[in-house]
Parts: sequence; C-alpha cells; structure tokens
Amino acid sequence: MAEDKQQATKAEVQTTELNKLPVPGQDDAGLSAEEEAEVFQQAEFDPNRTEP
Repeated sequence: MAEDKQQATKAEVQTTELNKLPVPGQDDAGLSAEEEAEVFQQAEFDPNRTEP
C-alpha cells in the first residue's frame, strides 16, 4: 500500500503541462514552408533594406 501513495493519479498526470498533447494549429504561423522561403529570399535581396 505504501507504493500506491508515491504514484501520481491519472488526473494528476493528464493535467501536468508537459504531458498535454499539442493543439493542432496552435503554433501555426499560417505560412507554408514555400511561403516562408519566399519571404526570406525577398528580404535577403531587398536593395532598400537598412539592416546589415
């Protein structure tokens, strides 16, 4: 019986932040990989860019 008290309950495990499943689309920026590459290339070759 002493061993049972050391184990987390199912509810405790499911509510632990690191054990939660990611929500689909939660971190989605809305751009595809191709769109991201295009934006990067445009910024890289922009002659009016003020950053080094």
